[in-house]
Amino acid sequence: MSENVLRIGIGGPVGSGKTALTEALVPLLIEAGRTPGVITNDIYTQEDAHHVRRELKGILDPERVVGVETGSCPHTAVRDDPTMNLAVGAEMLERFPDIDTLIYESGGDNLTLTFSPALADVFVFVLDTAEGEKMPRKRGPGITDSDILVINKIDIAQYVRTDLNVMESDAHRVREDRPVVLTNSLTGFGVDELHREIMTQWNGARTELIG
Repeated sequence: MSENVLRIGIGGPVGSGKTALTEALVPLLIEAGRTPGVITNDIYTQEDAHHVRRELKGILDPERVVGVETGSCPHTAVRDDPTMNLAVGAEMLERFPDIDTLIYESGGDNLTLTFSPALADVFVFVLDTAEGEKMPRKRGPGITDSDILVINKIDIAQYVRTDLNVMESDAHRVREDRPVVLTNSLTGFGVDELHREIMTQWNGARTELIG
């Protein structure tokens, strides 16, 4: 796979807002001059792929959204054995050689989920405030080792008795001040910051590789 293709892995618990974040990120990538494709993962269905196609109708060619039915635990398909996702990504790039950005959305999983470096250049892990302010303190590789941690659904924090300041502070502490981004995927708040962080991470990694 070409080193000029940015591969973004988005993971996190069920219902944290991974699909909504993907749908909010794609228009920003296009606006920045990039040409994205989206690969979603579900165990038994292609529901997320269908949702992305509906929400991005008129923005992203539906043929550039592919659903993978993994038939196994989400982390298996993106970390332990990403062969299926790698094959789908290669097929998409062969079919659409102008694509320069692939977003891999994992199925919902627990805090141990990570992406294989063979699959993703930048790993984004998504929490949401409804899970409670204690979540960052639970740690887990998804929280501590991801390139970027997103705390999503900040608009409902007050309604689920989550102190957003505490949640954000704890996230920075357990991540040793690596990037933490607060978002509301439905309004787009914070997604521009996420986009900038993704590009910063990718450009930094490429510079190190060349150097």
